[in-house]
Amino acid sequence: MIARFLASLLFPFFLGSALAAGPDCSRPLTLALHDHGLLYSAETNSGIDKDFADELIRRSGCKVTVSLMPRARIWQLIESGALDFSLSGIANNERYRFASLAWYFSNKYYLLVRKDGGVQSLADFERNDKLQLGVIRSFRYSETANRFVDKLHAANRVNQAGGLAPLYQTLSQNRIQGMIIEPFDYPMLNEKGIRDQTSIIEFNDPAVPHGLIMSNKALPSAEIDKWRALVDQMRADGAVRRIFEKYFKPDLAAAMVDF
Repeated sequence: MIARFLASLLFPFFLGSALAAGPDCSRPLTLALHDHGLLYSAETNSGIDKDFADELIRRSGCKVTVSLMPRARIWQLIESGALDFSLSGIANNERYRFASLAWYFSNKYYLLVRKDGGVQSLADFERNDKLQLGVIRSFRYSETANRFVDKLHAANRVNQAGGLAPLYQTLSQNRIQGMIIEPFDYPMLNEKGIRDQTSIIEFNDPAVPHGLIMSNKALPSAEIDKWRALVDQMRADGAVRRIFEKYFKPDLAAAMVDF
């Protein structure tokens, strides 16, 4: 009886401690998705990042308003503190000034080139000053890919777009001859009838971690730690892998989430 009585007294304390350990849900939060292949399709309102966001929000218990924005706009709002979260972000020194990330997958980047461009290597593309590269505005990639983009940009050989769809269109029209893609983009190569016209060249860089983007200006560091802990929990209990296995074969899903 005494033990049961003490347990009844202590239970509210332990419950309160458990709740206090979770994210602060005292205000509505905001999260933006971007339209990008298997990560998220605005047309179907589905994708890896949509599933990830749904599970993260469920576990947090917070009210989170989810919207769709261009990637460049997302980074601007994260920096200003007008947006709390986004997904599948990669880091660099500039972004670390205003954002924190919680990793949940990694992937490599590839150069997709038109077969009629006579390109067999990155060097072939760089040497031919008639070839134009298409990129999504504000996107960064792996180390070699970034150097490749920056070199071509300095030579005025880079065309920027707000998303994948216009890049596929300009590639089909031969207004650009190459673009950088990820595994999430592969299904669209078939849908857009591009696969037969193109070949893929590897950058041979290590896989780049991607994560939940958190605004340092909008969220205190203690809250950032709590959200990172939720992401780590989703990785540890297999939730992230299960999401990826909906879209990729198990071996590729495992390679992307186990790093």
